[in-house]
Amino acid sequence: MKLVMKFGGTSVGSGINIRRVAGLVTEYAKDNKIVVVVSALAGVTNSLIETSYHAQKSDEKHIQTFTANLLTKHTDAIKEAITSKAIQKEVIDITVKSIAELEKILTGICYISELTPKSKDYVMSFGERLSAPIVWGAIKDHNVQAQWFTGKDAGIVTDSNFGDADPLMNYTSHLVRERLSPLLEKGIIPIVTGFIAANQDGIVTTVGRGGSDYTSTILGVALQADEVWIWTDVDGIMTTDPKIVPSAKMLPQLSYQEATEMAIFGAKAMHPRALGPVSKANIPVRIRNTANPKNHGTLITKEPQSGVTEAAKAVAIIKDVAMLNVYGAAMVGAPGSYAKVFEVLGRNGINVMMISAAASEANISLIIKRDLLGRAISSLEIALQEHGGIISEVTTEDDVAVIAIIGANMKGTLGVASKIFSTVAKKGINIHMIAQGSSELNISFVVKEKDGVAVVQTIHEEFNLDKI
Repeated sequence: MKLVMKFGGTSVGSGINIRRVAGLVTEYAKDNKIVVVVSALAGVTNSLIETSYHAQKSDEKHIQTFTANLLTKHTDAIKEAITSKAIQKEVIDITVKSIAELEKILTGICYISELTPKSKDYVMSFGERLSAPIVWGAIKDHNVQAQWFTGKDAGIVTDSNFGDADPLMNYTSHLVRERLSPLLEKGIIPIVTGFIAANQDGIVTTVGRGGSDYTSTILGVALQADEVWIWTDVDGIMTTDPKIVPSAKMLPQLSYQEATEMAIFGAKAMHPRALGPVSKANIPVRIRNTANPKNHGTLITKEPQSGVTEAAKAVAIIKDVAMLNVYGAAMVGAPGSYAKVFEVLGRNGINVMMISAAASEANISLIIKRDLLGRAISSLEIALQEHGGIISEVTTEDDVAVIAIIGANMKGTLGVASKIFSTVAKKGINIHMIAQGSSELNISFVVKEKDGVAVVQTIHEEFNLDKI
Protein backbone atom coordinates (compact mmCIF):
# COMPACT_ATOMS: atom_id res chain seq x y z
CA MET A 1 0.00 0.00 0.00
CA LYS A 2 0.94 3.64 -0.41
CA LEU A 3 0.40 5.28 3.00
CA VAL A 4 0.76 8.79 4.36
CA MET A 5 1.40 8.63 8.11
CA LYS A 6 1.05 11.74 10.26
CA PHE A 7 2.50 11.86 13.77
CA GLY A 8 1.23 14.59 16.10
CA GLY A 9 2.91 16.55 18.87
CA THR A 10 2.38 13.90 21.56
CA SER A 11 3.67 11.14 19.25
CA VAL A 12 6.88 13.15 18.79
CA GLY A 13 6.73 14.74 22.25
CA SER A 14 10.10 13.36 23.38
CA GLY A 15 13.15 11.55 22.03
CA ILE A 16 11.83 8.23 23.36
CA ASN A 17 8.54 8.76 21.54
CA ILE A 18 10.35 9.71 18.34
CA ARG A 19 12.35 6.49 18.53
CA ARG A 20 9.06 4.57 18.87
CA VAL A 21 7.72 6.42 15.81
CA ALA A 22 10.85 5.52 13.83
CA GLY A 23 10.36 1.87 14.77
CA LEU A 24 6.73 1.93 13.62
CA VAL A 25 7.59 3.62 10.33
CA THR A 26 10.46 1.28 9.49
CA GLU A 27 8.32 -1.78 10.30
CA TYR A 28 5.50 -0.67 7.97
CA ALA A 29 8.02 0.41 5.32
CA LYS A 30 9.03 -3.23 4.78
CA ASP A 31 5.83 -3.92 2.86
CA ASN A 32 4.49 -0.44 1.99
CA LYS A 33 5.48 2.88 0.44
CA ILE A 34 5.44 5.40 3.29
CA VAL A 35 5.37 9.21 3.48
CA VAL A 36 5.73 10.63 7.00
CA VAL A 37 4.28 13.96 8.15
CA VAL A 38 5.40 15.32 11.52
CA SER A 39 4.21 18.01 13.91
CA ALA A 40 6.42 20.11 16.17
CA LEU A 41 7.49 18.65 19.51
CA ALA A 42 4.74 19.04 22.12
CA GLY A 43 4.37 22.64 23.31
CA VAL A 44 6.90 24.16 20.91
CA THR A 45 4.45 25.96 18.58
CA ASN A 46 2.75 27.66 21.55
CA SER A 47 6.12 28.80 22.91
CA LEU A 48 7.12 30.15 19.49
CA ILE A 49 3.92 32.24 19.34
CA GLU A 50 4.44 33.52 22.89
CA THR A 51 8.05 34.47 22.17
CA SER A 52 7.11 36.26 18.95
CA TYR A 53 4.79 38.49 21.00
CA HIS A 54 7.60 39.13 23.48
CA ALA A 55 9.81 40.07 20.53
CA GLN A 56 7.16 42.51 19.31
CA LYS A 57 7.44 44.22 22.71
CA SER A 58 11.23 44.55 22.23
CA ASP A 59 12.02 41.91 24.89
CA GLU A 60 15.40 40.83 23.50
CA LYS A 61 16.48 39.11 26.73
CA HIS A 62 13.51 36.74 26.53
CA ILE A 63 14.53 35.76 22.98
CA GLN A 64 18.02 34.65 24.06
CA THR A 65 16.68 32.63 26.99
CA PHE A 66 14.03 31.03 24.79
CA THR A 67 16.39 29.97 21.98
CA ALA A 68 18.85 28.51 24.51
CA ASN A 69 16.07 26.44 26.10
CA LEU A 70 14.79 25.42 22.66
CA LEU A 71 18.23 24.15 21.69
CA THR A 72 18.50 22.15 24.92
CA LYS A 73 15.02 20.63 24.44
CA HIS A 74 15.77 19.47 20.91
CA THR A 75 19.32 18.34 21.65
CA ASP A 76 18.02 16.16 24.49
CA ALA A 77 15.42 14.68 22.13
CA ILE A 78 18.09 13.99 19.50
CA LYS A 79 20.26 12.09 22.00
CA GLU A 80 17.28 10.01 23.17
CA ALA A 81 15.97 9.26 19.68
CA ILE A 82 19.23 8.46 17.87
CA THR A 83 21.96 6.03 18.97
CA SER A 84 24.53 6.71 16.22
CA LYS A 85 26.90 9.52 17.27
CA ALA A 86 27.53 10.45 13.64
CA ILE A 87 23.79 10.85 12.90
CA GLN A 88 23.33 12.69 16.21
CA LYS A 89 25.99 15.22 15.18
CA GLU A 90 24.44 15.65 11.74
CA VAL A 91 21.01 16.42 13.22
CA ILE A 92 22.41 18.67 15.96
CA ASP A 93 24.24 20.72 13.31
CA ILE A 94 20.94 21.21 11.41
CA THR A 95 19.21 22.16 14.68
CA VAL A 96 21.86 24.70 15.69
CA LYS A 97 21.68 26.34 12.26
CA SER A 98 17.87 26.53 12.34
CA ILE A 99 17.78 28.02 15.83
CA ALA A 100 20.40 30.61 14.88
CA GLU A 101 18.16 31.63 11.95
CA LEU A 102 15.13 31.77 14.27
CA GLU A 103 17.01 34.01 16.72
CA LYS A 104 17.85 36.45 13.92
CA ILE A 105 14.20 36.63 12.83
CA LEU A 106 12.97 37.20 16.39
CA THR A 107 15.62 39.87 16.92
CA GLY A 108 14.46 41.60 13.73
CA ILE A 109 10.88 41.60 15.02
CA CYS A 110 12.24 42.99 18.29
CA TYR A 111 14.05 45.91 16.56
CA ILE A 112 11.08 47.00 14.45
CA SER A 113 8.47 46.18 17.16
CA GLU A 114 6.15 44.71 14.55
CA LEU A 115 4.75 41.20 14.11
CA THR A 116 2.92 40.73 10.81
CA PRO A 117 0.91 37.62 9.84
CA LYS A 118 3.70 36.82 7.36
CA SER A 119 6.49 37.00 9.97
CA LYS A 120 4.38 35.12 12.52
CA ASP A 121 3.93 32.24 10.05
CA TYR A 122 7.67 32.16 9.47
CA VAL A 123 8.39 32.01 13.21
CA MET A 124 5.80 29.26 13.77
CA SER A 125 7.27 27.17 10.95
CA PHE A 126 10.38 26.47 13.04
CA GLY A 127 8.58 23.97 15.30
CA GLU A 128 8.21 21.47 12.46
CA ARG A 129 11.53 22.47 10.90
CA LEU A 130 13.20 21.38 14.14
CA SER A 131 11.26 18.13 14.66
CA ALA A 132 11.44 16.70 11.12
CA PRO A 133 15.26 16.30 11.07
CA ILE A 134 15.08 14.39 14.38
CA VAL A 135 12.52 11.95 12.96
CA TRP A 136 14.66 11.68 9.81
CA GLY A 137 17.74 10.90 11.93
CA ALA A 138 15.88 8.31 14.02
CA ILE A 139 14.65 6.50 10.87
CA LYS A 140 18.13 6.68 9.37
CA ASP A 141 19.40 5.20 12.66
CA HIS A 142 17.28 2.12 11.82
CA ASN A 143 19.33 1.70 8.61
CA VAL A 144 16.46 2.87 6.39
CA GLN A 145 16.86 5.50 3.69
CA ALA A 146 14.93 8.71 4.27
CA GLN A 147 14.95 12.36 3.21
CA TRP A 148 13.31 15.28 5.00
CA PHE A 149 11.48 18.23 3.44
CA THR A 150 9.65 21.30 4.58
CA GLY A 151 6.09 21.43 3.24
CA LYS A 152 7.35 24.19 0.96
CA ASP A 153 10.16 22.02 -0.40
CA ALA A 154 7.80 19.05 -0.83
CA GLY A 155 5.72 21.20 -3.19
CA ILE A 156 2.69 22.32 -1.13
CA VAL A 157 1.59 25.67 -2.61
CA THR A 158 -1.16 27.79 -1.05
CA ASP A 159 -2.81 31.18 -1.35
CA SER A 160 -1.39 34.07 0.68
CA ASN A 161 -3.87 33.91 3.57
CA PHE A 162 -1.13 33.80 6.21
CA GLY A 163 -2.06 31.81 9.31
CA ASP A 164 -4.87 29.88 7.60
CA ALA A 165 -3.82 29.30 4.00
CA ASP A 166 -5.65 27.05 1.53
CA PRO A 167 -3.78 24.76 -0.87
CA LEU A 168 -3.81 25.24 -4.63
CA MET A 169 -4.47 21.55 -5.13
CA ASN A 170 -3.82 21.12 -8.87
CA TYR A 171 -0.44 22.86 -8.74
CA THR A 172 0.43 21.21 -5.42
CA SER A 173 -0.39 17.73 -6.75
CA HIS A 174 1.85 18.29 -9.78
CA LEU A 175 4.82 19.46 -7.67
CA VAL A 176 4.42 16.85 -4.91
CA ARG A 177 4.26 13.97 -7.41
CA GLU A 178 7.28 15.38 -9.22
CA ARG A 179 9.36 15.67 -6.04
CA LEU A 180 8.26 12.74 -3.85
CA SER A 181 7.11 9.95 -6.17
CA PRO A 182 10.63 9.13 -7.46
CA LEU A 183 11.80 8.68 -3.84
CA LEU A 184 8.94 6.30 -3.07
CA GLU A 185 9.80 4.22 -6.13
CA LYS A 186 13.37 3.86 -4.78
CA GLY A 187 12.16 2.85 -1.29
CA ILE A 188 13.24 6.17 0.26
CA ILE A 189 10.89 7.52 2.96
CA PRO A 190 10.08 11.25 2.59
CA ILE A 191 9.60 13.02 5.95
CA VAL A 192 7.59 16.21 5.49
CA THR A 193 6.97 19.00 7.97
CA GLY A 194 3.27 19.37 8.72
CA PHE A 195 1.58 22.77 8.96
CA ILE A 196 4.05 24.54 6.62
CA ALA A 197 3.61 25.46 2.96
CA ALA A 198 4.46 28.42 0.70
CA ASN A 199 2.59 30.77 -1.59
CA GLN A 200 3.34 31.09 -5.30
CA ASP A 201 6.13 33.55 -4.52
CA GLY A 202 7.84 31.00 -2.26
CA ILE A 203 6.98 32.87 0.97
CA VAL A 204 6.28 30.55 3.91
CA THR A 205 2.62 30.13 4.87
CA THR A 206 0.86 27.90 7.39
CA VAL A 207 -2.42 26.04 6.99
CA GLY A 208 -3.84 26.79 10.47
CA ARG A 209 -3.18 25.50 13.98
CA GLY A 210 -3.26 21.74 14.11
CA GLY A 211 -2.66 21.81 10.38
CA SER A 212 -0.36 18.78 10.19
CA ASP A 213 -3.49 16.67 9.68
CA TYR A 214 -4.35 18.92 6.75
CA THR A 215 -0.83 18.51 5.32
CA SER A 216 -1.15 14.73 5.46
CA THR A 217 -4.45 14.66 3.56
CA ILE A 218 -3.15 17.15 0.98
CA LEU A 219 -0.18 14.83 0.37
CA GLY A 220 -2.47 11.79 0.38
CA VAL A 221 -4.54 13.26 -2.45
CA ALA A 222 -1.51 14.53 -4.37
CA LEU A 223 0.18 11.12 -4.24
CA GLN A 224 -3.07 9.13 -4.66
CA ALA A 225 -2.39 7.22 -1.45
CA ASP A 226 -4.38 4.13 -0.48
CA GLU A 227 -4.97 5.49 3.03
CA VAL A 228 -3.92 8.35 5.30
CA TRP A 229 -3.11 7.34 8.89
CA ILE A 230 -3.31 9.94 11.67
CA TRP A 231 -1.24 8.63 14.58
CA THR A 232 -2.20 10.25 17.87
CA ASP A 233 -2.47 9.45 21.61
CA VAL A 234 -5.97 7.89 21.50
CA ASP A 235 -7.19 4.62 19.98
CA GLY A 236 -9.60 6.39 17.66
CA ILE A 237 -12.64 8.66 17.70
CA MET A 238 -14.77 7.97 20.78
CA THR A 239 -18.51 8.15 21.45
CA THR A 240 -17.67 10.96 23.89
CA ASP A 241 -14.80 12.21 26.04
CA PRO A 242 -13.82 9.21 28.23
CA LYS A 243 -12.89 11.65 31.01
CA ILE A 244 -16.60 12.54 31.21
CA VAL A 245 -17.97 9.04 30.54
CA PRO A 246 -15.45 6.27 31.39
CA SER A 247 -17.57 3.70 29.48
CA ALA A 248 -17.19 5.64 26.18
CA LYS A 249 -16.42 3.38 23.23
CA MET A 250 -14.16 3.74 20.21
CA LEU A 251 -16.11 4.07 16.96
CA PRO A 252 -14.71 1.58 14.40
CA GLN A 253 -15.98 3.45 11.33
CA LEU A 254 -17.43 6.86 10.45
CA SER A 255 -18.34 8.70 7.27
CA TYR A 256 -16.43 11.81 6.22
CA GLN A 257 -19.44 13.94 7.17
CA GLU A 258 -19.77 12.40 10.62
CA ALA A 259 -16.04 12.72 11.31
CA THR A 260 -16.01 16.35 10.17
CA GLU A 261 -18.90 17.18 12.50
CA MET A 262 -17.12 15.44 15.37
CA ALA A 263 -13.82 17.20 14.66
CA ILE A 264 -15.54 20.58 14.70
CA PHE A 265 -17.28 19.68 17.94
CA GLY A 266 -14.23 18.76 19.92
CA ALA A 267 -12.99 15.32 18.82
CA LYS A 268 -9.30 16.12 19.18
CA ALA A 269 -8.13 13.25 16.99
CA MET A 270 -8.68 15.18 13.76
CA HIS A 271 -8.35 18.71 12.37
CA PRO A 272 -11.75 19.86 10.98
CA ARG A 273 -10.44 20.98 7.57
CA ALA A 274 -8.31 17.90 6.99
CA LEU A 275 -11.10 15.76 5.56
CA GLY A 276 -11.88 18.23 2.76
CA PRO A 277 -9.26 16.99 0.24
CA VAL A 278 -9.68 13.25 0.91
CA SER A 279 -13.50 13.31 0.84
CA LYS A 280 -13.40 14.61 -2.74
CA ALA A 281 -10.82 12.01 -3.75
CA ASN A 282 -12.47 9.21 -1.71
CA ILE A 283 -9.27 8.28 0.15
CA PRO A 284 -9.88 6.57 3.54
CA VAL A 285 -8.40 8.06 6.70
CA ARG A 286 -7.57 6.02 9.78
CA ILE A 287 -7.07 7.37 13.32
CA ARG A 288 -4.57 5.22 15.25
CA ASN A 289 -2.75 5.22 18.59
CA THR A 290 1.05 5.35 18.56
CA ALA A 291 1.14 3.67 21.98
CA ASN A 292 -1.28 0.90 20.89
CA PRO A 293 -0.44 0.02 17.26
CA LYS A 294 -2.26 -3.33 17.46
CA ASN A 295 -5.56 -1.44 17.53
CA HIS A 296 -6.74 -0.68 13.99
CA GLY A 297 -8.42 2.55 15.16
CA THR A 298 -11.29 4.45 13.54
CA LEU A 299 -11.65 4.21 9.76
CA ILE A 300 -13.18 7.24 8.02
CA THR A 301 -14.74 6.57 4.62
CA LYS A 302 -17.32 7.97 2.22
CA GLU A 303 -20.21 5.92 3.64
CA PRO A 304 -21.15 5.27 7.29
CA GLN A 305 -20.52 1.81 8.70
CA SER A 306 -22.95 -0.70 7.17
CA GLY A 307 -25.27 -2.57 9.50
CA VAL A 308 -25.30 0.16 12.15
CA THR A 309 -28.85 1.25 12.92
CA GLU A 310 -28.35 3.53 15.92
CA ALA A 311 -29.53 7.08 15.22
CA ALA A 312 -26.86 8.79 17.33
CA LYS A 313 -23.21 7.76 17.39
CA ALA A 314 -21.56 10.35 19.59
CA VAL A 315 -22.14 13.28 21.92
CA ALA A 316 -19.64 16.11 22.30
CA ILE A 317 -19.26 19.20 24.44
CA ILE A 318 -17.55 22.50 23.64
CA LYS A 319 -16.65 24.70 26.57
CA ASP A 320 -15.03 28.15 26.61
CA VAL A 321 -17.75 29.59 24.38
CA ALA A 322 -20.15 32.50 24.81
CA MET A 323 -23.59 33.33 23.45
CA LEU A 324 -24.16 36.69 21.78
CA ASN A 325 -27.78 37.81 21.35
CA VAL A 326 -28.45 40.62 18.90
CA TYR A 327 -31.85 42.36 18.99
CA GLY A 328 -33.36 45.05 16.80
CA ALA A 329 -36.88 45.77 15.59
CA ALA A 330 -35.31 47.55 12.62
CA MET A 331 -33.86 44.23 11.44
CA VAL A 332 -37.36 42.95 10.61
CA GLY A 333 -37.82 42.99 6.83
CA ALA A 334 -34.49 44.79 6.32
CA PRO A 335 -32.54 42.87 3.64
CA GLY A 336 -28.91 42.29 4.56
CA SER A 337 -29.24 43.10 8.27
CA TYR A 338 -27.89 39.68 9.30
CA ALA A 339 -25.17 39.98 6.68
CA LYS A 340 -24.01 43.23 8.29
CA VAL A 341 -23.68 41.48 11.65
CA PHE A 342 -21.57 38.68 10.16
CA GLU A 343 -19.50 41.10 8.07
CA VAL A 344 -18.55 43.09 11.19
CA LEU A 345 -17.58 39.96 13.11
CA GLY A 346 -15.62 38.52 10.20
CA ARG A 347 -13.72 41.75 9.63
CA ASN A 348 -12.61 41.62 13.26
CA GLY A 349 -11.40 38.02 13.09
CA ILE A 350 -14.33 36.51 14.99
CA ASN A 351 -15.58 33.13 13.76
CA VAL A 352 -19.24 32.27 14.39
CA MET A 353 -19.53 28.63 15.51
CA MET A 354 -23.33 28.31 15.71
CA ILE A 355 -26.36 30.40 14.69
CA SER A 356 -30.02 30.48 15.63
CA ALA A 357 -32.43 33.10 14.29
CA ALA A 358 -36.08 33.78 15.07
CA ALA A 359 -38.62 33.76 12.24
CA SER A 360 -39.64 37.26 13.36
CA GLU A 361 -36.17 38.46 12.16
CA ALA A 362 -36.00 40.65 15.27
CA ASN A 363 -33.14 38.74 16.93
CA ILE A 364 -30.31 36.41 16.21
CA SER A 365 -28.22 34.33 18.62
CA LEU A 366 -24.59 33.43 17.90
CA ILE A 367 -21.99 31.24 19.58
CA ILE A 368 -18.37 32.44 19.51
CA LYS A 369 -15.18 31.70 21.43
CA ARG A 370 -15.43 33.15 24.93
CA ASP A 371 -12.13 35.04 24.75
CA LEU A 372 -13.46 36.98 21.71
CA LEU A 373 -16.63 38.16 23.42
CA GLY A 374 -15.39 41.64 24.42
CA ARG A 375 -14.11 42.33 20.92
CA ALA A 376 -17.40 41.14 19.41
CA ILE A 377 -19.57 43.38 21.59
CA SER A 378 -17.51 46.53 20.99
CA SER A 379 -17.22 45.85 17.25
CA LEU A 380 -20.96 45.36 16.83
CA GLU A 381 -21.99 48.38 18.87
CA ILE A 382 -19.59 50.72 17.08
CA ALA A 383 -19.99 49.46 13.52
CA LEU A 384 -23.72 48.84 13.41
CA GLN A 385 -24.63 52.25 14.79
CA GLU A 386 -23.22 53.49 11.52
CA HIS A 387 -25.89 51.47 9.68
CA GLY A 388 -28.85 53.47 10.94
CA GLY A 389 -29.07 51.86 14.37
CA ILE A 390 -30.61 48.58 13.19
CA ILE A 391 -29.48 47.00 16.48
CA SER A 392 -31.20 48.16 19.65
CA GLU A 393 -29.57 45.76 22.13
CA VAL A 394 -26.72 43.26 22.45
CA THR A 395 -26.79 40.82 25.38
CA THR A 396 -24.38 38.04 26.27
CA GLU A 397 -24.05 34.84 28.27
CA ASP A 398 -20.47 33.85 28.97
CA ASP A 399 -21.14 30.76 31.11
CA VAL A 400 -22.52 28.39 28.46
CA ALA A 401 -21.43 25.22 26.66
CA VAL A 402 -22.47 23.68 23.34
CA ILE A 403 -23.70 20.08 23.28
CA ALA A 404 -23.71 18.28 19.92
CA ILE A 405 -25.27 14.90 19.13
CA ILE A 406 -23.93 13.39 15.90
CA GLY A 407 -24.88 10.46 13.70
CA ALA A 408 -25.72 9.84 10.03
CA ASN A 409 -28.76 7.74 10.94
CA MET A 410 -30.46 10.67 12.68
CA LYS A 411 -31.55 11.75 9.23
CA GLY A 412 -35.02 10.38 8.65
CA THR A 413 -35.29 8.80 12.13
CA LEU A 414 -38.41 10.05 13.84
CA GLY A 415 -38.32 11.30 17.42
CA VAL A 416 -34.55 11.84 17.85
CA ALA A 417 -34.84 15.52 18.72
CA SER A 418 -37.81 14.82 20.97
CA LYS A 419 -35.85 12.14 22.82
CA ILE A 420 -32.87 14.46 23.27
CA PHE A 421 -34.84 17.39 24.62
CA SER A 422 -37.10 15.33 26.88
CA THR A 423 -33.99 13.65 28.33
CA VAL A 424 -32.48 17.05 29.12
CA ALA A 425 -35.79 18.32 30.54
CA LYS A 426 -36.03 15.33 32.91
CA LYS A 427 -32.72 16.47 34.42
CA GLY A 428 -34.27 19.88 35.10
CA ILE A 429 -31.84 21.60 32.71
CA ASN A 430 -32.89 24.53 30.54
CA ILE A 431 -31.87 24.79 26.87
CA HIS A 432 -30.88 28.30 25.79
CA MET A 433 -30.43 27.85 22.04
CA ILE A 434 -30.95 25.12 19.41
CA ALA A 435 -29.53 24.63 15.89
CA GLN A 436 -29.74 21.80 13.35
CA GLY A 437 -28.26 21.82 9.87
CA SER A 438 -30.09 20.58 6.79
CA SER A 439 -27.81 17.51 6.70
CA GLU A 440 -29.52 16.34 9.92
CA LEU A 441 -26.24 14.73 11.00
CA ASN A 442 -25.95 17.04 13.98
CA ILE A 443 -28.31 18.49 16.56
CA SER A 444 -26.64 21.16 18.67
CA PHE A 445 -27.93 23.11 21.63
CA VAL A 446 -26.66 25.39 24.36
CA VAL A 447 -26.88 24.90 28.12
CA LYS A 448 -25.20 26.50 31.12
CA GLU A 449 -21.61 25.29 31.35
CA LYS A 450 -22.18 23.94 34.88
CA ASP A 451 -24.81 21.57 33.43
CA GLY A 452 -22.74 20.46 30.41
CA VAL A 453 -21.12 17.33 31.87
CA ALA A 454 -24.43 16.06 33.31
CA VAL A 455 -26.12 16.53 29.91
CA VAL A 456 -23.39 14.60 28.09
CA GLN A 457 -23.54 11.74 30.60
CA THR A 458 -27.35 11.58 30.43
CA ILE A 459 -27.53 11.57 26.61
CA HIS A 460 -24.72 9.01 26.35
CA GLU A 461 -26.70 6.72 28.66
CA GLU A 462 -30.11 7.40 27.07
CA PHE A 463 -28.87 6.50 23.58
CA ASN A 464 -26.85 3.49 24.83
CA LEU A 465 -23.70 4.81 23.19
CA ASP A 466 -21.56 2.60 25.44
CA LYS A 467 -23.07 -0.41 23.62
CA ILE A 468 -22.28 0.73 20.05
